[in-house]
Amino acid sequence: MAEESKPYIALQVVMMPKDANGHPSFGTLPNGGQYALYSTIFGGVLLSYIDLAGAITAQRELQLRGGNPRASFVTVAINRVEFKKPVLVGDVVRFETTVLRVGRTSMTVHIEVYAERGAETIHVTSAEGVFVGVDLSTPDRKPVELFPA
Repeated sequence: MAEESKPYIALQVVMMPKDANGHPSFGTLPNGGQYALYSTIFGGVLLSYIDLAGAITAQRELQLRGGNPRASFVTVAINRVEFKKPVLVGDVVRFETTVLRVGRTSMTVHIEVYAERGAETIHVTSAEGVFVGVDLSTPDRKPVELFPA
């Protein structure tokens, strides 16, 4: 089985005020009115999207390769996430993924995260996620072979 896949945009999301750290401060308009100034996006929001993008990619790869239809993916690990640049409210954040490895019961997915801010594209972070296929219809949810013989 070929291991590394072509890059895939698994998810693209506009960051909203609800995703920001803390409460907004306020700036003043020339006419005396006020507008909200939001802080950066909460890292946990980005982590949840990294997790979701990896799981979407694993499920897609399983389907493209004709794998076990009973397999649903759960997260085992998200490795080394270091935020290099801030993400702001209004940024469009893109999660590009590549399948690095397909094992008997798991897949390792590389996730690159980019923030689009106007004409600028900023590399925010990258991570590797390990996702294991389980059968959700069974009470023990043990790992299942992704591509049974």
